[in-house]
Amino acid sequence: MPESKSYNLEPTKLIPNSPYPLLHYPNFFDPEDGSYDAAKVHDTFVSNGWDTQWIFRYGSTQRSHYHSQAHECMAVLSGAATIRFGVADTDPDMQNNTYGEGKEEGGVEVDAKAGDVFIIPAGVSHKTFNASPAEEFKLLTPGEGHGIPGPDARQTLQEIPISGFTMIGAYPHENGVWDFCAGGEQTGEYEKVWSVPKPSRDPVMGEAGLCELWK
Repeated sequence: MPESKSYNLEPTKLIPNSPYPLLHYPNFFDPEDGSYDAAKVHDTFVSNGWDTQWIFRYGSTQRSHYHSQAHECMAVLSGAATIRFGVADTDPDMQNNTYGEGKEEGGVEVDAKAGDVFIIPAGVSHKTFNASPAEEFKLLTPGEGHGIPGPDARQTLQEIPISGFTMIGAYPHENGVWDFCAGGEQTGEYEKVWSVPKPSRDPVMGEAGLCELWK
């Protein structure tokens, strides 16, 4: 099995996190010229029962958030960045919650680069910052980020120009409707988030990966 790293993140006052570990597969895909074909990553997702729903290009920072109804897989297509997992922003000022004290204590910060894959359990917060090359935050796929519209998703993905720090996201076919929670929405009801069903297959490793690591 390719290299995998796992992080167990305890609940905080604002973030449910998960009994399942956050998974990181460094260099899972072999990028060429600093990026790789999103359509090929899409094929891997589809073969394992996960639906590709977006490609985002990330900027200098973003709001920390989690998904309460779906597990998520993010694969890095190009560039490099830092991703903070497991804690909420506590200050609306983006500079302070990114680089200062405007965040909960704890969590982990992971360097992300082209070829890496992250599998994020429902409830685990994440925040991408320090993206390089630095470009404007933008949804690159058509639609609103909840699926690739049109008759040929693969062809659509193949035609999208990739620049900056970009990631492609997928969700389990059987339970893949994602929401955006900044923290505090499920306080007192974390068990609902933790009860999101475990996927039947890992999005990139199939019967390995989360099938073995999420107990």
